[in-house]
Amino acid sequence: LQAMAEVGMPLLCHGESTDPTSDVFDREAKWVKEVLTKIVDMVPTLRVVMEHITTKEGVDFVMNAREGVCGTITVQHLLLNRNALFSHNGQGGLRPHHYCLPVLKREEHRATLVKAATSGSTKFFAGTDSAPHAQDKKENCCGCAGCFTAPAALELYCHVFDLEGKLDKLEGFVSHHGADFYKMARNPSKVRLTKETWTMPASCPVEGSEPVVPFFAGDPIQWKAEKI
Repeated sequence: LQAMAEVGMPLLCHGESTDPTSDVFDREAKWVKEVLTKIVDMVPTLRVVMEHITTKEGVDFVMNAREGVCGTITVQHLLLNRNALFSHNGQGGLRPHHYCLPVLKREEHRATLVKAATSGSTKFFAGTDSAPHAQDKKENCCGCAGCFTAPAALELYCHVFDLEGKLDKLEGFVSHHGADFYKMARNPSKVRLTKETWTMPASCPVEGSEPVVPFFAGDPIQWKAEKI
């Protein structure tokens, strides 16, 4: 870790305890307390990203941590709480395409994530963690974890910020904060987002493989993105 700090290499962490006796919904909070706090204190010049934060504990740690500690947030964790694992649009039943790791959390955690993402704080930026697992690998007795959000990640992030009345904070979250943290030039290309409803396809064909079911498959998407 000290060598990474010396050469300016950031540490990017999927932050969950690997203790098999830990409750799956508590593993992130436990990891923050038992591991991340020690790493950040032990190497004070190491830049650290807590990837795909899902809990209030994760948000609070990043928000109050020293300079050089940031966090990413996925769109599924901004839109869904853990109830979505067992129902969708009012219909009950196990929802394998909402299963990801870290697993979805309680509503109080989702609300905290939304507040952090839309706050304008440069400590938080988009990280889709998009996972295009084939349909037969998701709809399985031992299904893969991950949501295929790439087909509409930008539009869905926009929807979240629109609901919060924070569209003015969207560009920083999806385009600027991450580039600035990694000390990269900001992308000069532009994307136009228009409030126009369209329907996400039920699946995406993949040559030589089973199709991939996208996040929000068959559901209306409220925004549309296009390069300009």
